[in-house]
Amino acid sequence: MKMGPMQNAIDAFVQTLAVEKGYSQHTCRAYRHDLEEFSVYFVEISGSSHRSGPDAVKIEQVDAMTIRGYLGHLHKKNTKRTVARKLSALRSFFNYFVKQGRLTDNPAEMILTPKQDKTIPVYLPVDEMFRLLDSIQGDGLLALRNRAIFETLYSCGIRVSELVTMNNGDVDENAGLIRVLGKGAKQRIVPIGRKALQAIERYRERLQTRSGSALKLEDPLFLNKNSGRLTARSVGRILDKFVRAGGLLKPVSPHALRHSFATHLLDAGADLRIVQELLGHKSLSTTQKYTHVSMDRLMETYDRAHPRK
Repeated sequence: MKMGPMQNAIDAFVQTLAVEKGYSQHTCRAYRHDLEEFSVYFVEISGSSHRSGPDAVKIEQVDAMTIRGYLGHLHKKNTKRTVARKLSALRSFFNYFVKQGRLTDNPAEMILTPKQDKTIPVYLPVDEMFRLLDSIQGDGLLALRNRAIFETLYSCGIRVSELVTMNNGDVDENAGLIRVLGKGAKQRIVPIGRKALQAIERYRERLQTRSGSALKLEDPLFLNKNSGRLTARSVGRILDKFVRAGGLLKPVSPHALRHSFATHLLDAGADLRIVQELLGHKSLSTTQKYTHVSMDRLMETYDRAHPRK
């Protein structure tokens, strides 16, 4: 199929996300999907009203009314969060061409983002978190690896995508720190607890004994059974096995361990901005969602303890 000007514009924009901003393949793919979905909609309405096809449709033809119509179309089958994400992608897309001088105005700039429903992140209470981690027993290589994986996720609050990209050289046992590669290829240094470090050390000692040679700093920290780099999907499957075996009554993903990390720190009095840095959040508002959990617990305590409610 021959590409039209709209598709060419999308290709150019997505390429800048990868080259100039260092966005991951997953993020670039998500942007492309959202923009191409809008392109299909725009071609359809343009074809019906202007007798034009995909080769004739250009970004200069898009106005605020078009985008409002598109958002209305999306609301029929998408959540508010999804609509907000797609609108954000359009804003970034048109803003790029304003900066390039191809457009004078961003048609998505003044369109309000749909108000989001407040959702409390799924997390485990401290006792359930400890019970889950303590249930991972065994002296075999995979058992030691699994214990190290989930101790690290909870100890550091990192994303599972960050965990699986770690190499041996990213762990500094002496300083009690790890280096992770976050969103946008941004590196950050975060502390790691003693129990997680001990679990990693036991796993690496067993791995080195099996291989008969020293581990290389550039090799993956966590390996699958075929000695390749472990994937995020595999970590999710492993966790699901332990969650079901432990009889936990709620679905728990690797990201729930990150939610638990943040919630437990805030419950213990950690500063919100410190937690923001540890999580690698660009915006403080992203971290603030965890305060809803702590606030709910605060209100429960108040209602139970205050003599004059």
